[in-house]
Amino acid sequence: MATFRLTAVPKRTIARAALGATVLASAFGANVAAANADAPPGNRPAAVSPVTESKKRAAEETKVNVTASQVLDFAKSQVGVSENAAGGGTPYQQWYANSQRAAETVARDGGEPAAYLNAAWCSMFVSWVGEQTGARPQVGWDAYTVAHAKWFAANDRFGTEAKPGAVVFFSWDGGKDISDIQHVGFVVKDNGDGTISTIEGNTGNGKVEERTRPTSEVVGYGYPEYAA
Repeated sequence: MATFRLTAVPKRTIARAALGATVLASAFGANVAAANADAPPGNRPAAVSPVTESKKRAAEETKVNVTASQVLDFAKSQVGVSENAAGGGTPYQQWYANSQRAAETVARDGGEPAAYLNAAWCSMFVSWVGEQTGARPQVGWDAYTVAHAKWFAANDRFGTEAKPGAVVFFSWDGGKDISDIQHVGFVVKDNGDGTISTIEGNTGNGKVEERTRPTSEVVGYGYPEYAA
């Protein structure tokens, strides 16, 4: 077996290295200060907060190259897909049960991933459309409608204006608190008469359908930041 020996470094060498580093740092700081002093106030480089940089990087990472129209067209292509007699069998439930997010939401809510195979799937449908179109970083993913809405709210993207491609959250008794949410879908358009046109999963008799809903049943809207 090879033997490794630590060699002592003379104190004078350490001192000289430390002195050299100090001189270098001082010179660098002086040069930067001099450069900034020569620049007009409006041209001096502004200090950038690490928090600001972190937010900028996060925003870049979540940008998507898909439009609201593309997402809605894809959602519409699923109209007619139906669950089986057990309330399962959809591609949306199967995808979610096998996704990384299922493990995360099981850790949060309890149960096991296989339980999603026959669970209510309106939010899984919205999440799946986001995944398939490449818009998931903006559409979000969850099986629980309340948690899905809270994700939008936590990202300052939850409001009361119906916009095409927005994720709409419903409460059938007209409640307006996020905790009242019972259902979710996509907004196709605001009809301007107190109703909105939507595409929703797990509606009617357990199908993907196009619906017209009164805005009185809307708790709020989540706004994905789609490509222009």
